[in-house]
Amino acid sequence: MTDKKSIIIKFEAESDQTVGDITKIVGLVQARFFIPIIDALNLEANPRSSRTGSVTDAIQETITNSPKLFPFMTKGVLLASSQYERLDRGRIKLEPNNPKIEGILDGGHNTLAIGLYILGQSMEYHGMTLSSSAKTWDLFKEIWIKNRILVDAYIKDITAKVTKNNLDFLVPVELIVPKDKNDTACVFSFTNNLLEICEARNNNAELQLTAKANQKGYFNALKELMELHNPAIAKRIEWKTNEGGAVKAQDIIALSWLALNLLSPVKEANSDKPLEPVAANKLYSGKGACLKQFEKLMSSPDVTGEAEDGYHAELINAEVRSAFRIAVDLPDLYDYIYENFPKCYNANGGHFQAITACKTLNRKRKVKVTPFKGKEIDTLTPDGFIMPLFYGLQALLGKREKNGKKEIYWTTPPMTFLNDNFCKIVDDYMGNLSLCDYDPQKVGKAQKIYIDAIKTYKMAKAGML
Repeated sequence: MTDKKSIIIKFEAESDQTVGDITKIVGLVQARFFIPIIDALNLEANPRSSRTGSVTDAIQETITNSPKLFPFMTKGVLLASSQYERLDRGRIKLEPNNPKIEGILDGGHNTLAIGLYILGQSMEYHGMTLSSSAKTWDLFKEIWIKNRILVDAYIKDITAKVTKNNLDFLVPVELIVPKDKNDTACVFSFTNNLLEICEARNNNAELQLTAKANQKGYFNALKELMELHNPAIAKRIEWKTNEGGAVKAQDIIALSWLALNLLSPVKEANSDKPLEPVAANKLYSGKGACLKQFEKLMSSPDVTGEAEDGYHAELINAEVRSAFRIAVDLPDLYDYIYENFPKCYNANGGHFQAITACKTLNRKRKVKVTPFKGKEIDTLTPDGFIMPLFYGLQALLGKREKNGKKEIYWTTPPMTFLNDNFCKIVDDYMGNLSLCDYDPQKVGKAQKIYIDAIKTYKMAKAGML
């Protein structure tokens, strides 16, 4: 359990509303009393991380030009805490029990914009300039902590009326807490409803399915395995929206269906209907559909159960875990195919750069790197040509029962297999490009080409190429 951090915030014009097991405290907080929120809380409970852009620019512009109107022009910030204590003079002490589900549920961009404004004013007062590098919440917090002493000095001089108060604007704050913090059932009900509240509050910003899946914990097992067994790839993945990362979570999820499609049937949540596998060509043309089906898979009671916190999902299906162990290898295998396809194509009598789509891609893109590891390479390839070759790797997977549990496993080391056979596989595959007029869109969307690729891999595995 993460160490608890207590904070004290001071409300003005405070009012309470209680419905069921939840009490909502609504009020306004002066900017200088908002500082403890920035100090103590992060955006772990928020489905998205915040980053600077037109939204944060507009918020700061309002604070600068219309501070009196600011509380009427923003919905403010929504906080949640399962433990709290009412003090005197409108002050409330918060002690979030689990920062992964409590803290800032909504208003991450408001918090970032307000924090940047306060820090900018403090640094300007001391003859310094706030770096423009604070583009994300995490980068901002690093700079905030480093310069926190300047904020205190600025607030001290404002209080002593030594300098003009540029922090006299008010921030609308909603705080939700359990109706009875001493009632275990009430607190459990409160925390159990936080994700639903969080999703609803973020719907105005069209909360992405990626953010919801991450917040629910559906990525956790795959993320942990990736960090353990493939750290070079893990550090490049953006699991949480806006957190930063060259590789998007949905691209990793799409690849994982190479193995997940071999799972024994599982039931969809609240239904006896078995979950449908993902069509092979959707890994190329329907990554959103891959993610949606992944969310259905991970919400199945055959796959996940409730974690100890009563909020997140916890993987309980050993066969799915084994598929995730396969998924850890897939970005490197995709990159190998991506890097070596042009060489093998030319080695088999083709002229890769004569293909219009390939020539255009390489002329337009100055930076040439592999999609997942970001390794510098000489030639880029349209993904439509690569995905069927990648999907052929499914021929190297098998299913077995081990220690009484079902398992998906590599029947042969995949990278060794590619080193020994890939150019022969490309020789057999090249005809598919001509059949599709060398159009990567047609190749990537043709289900038959994926089936043929699996057959080619099987032939190579049997020593028939």
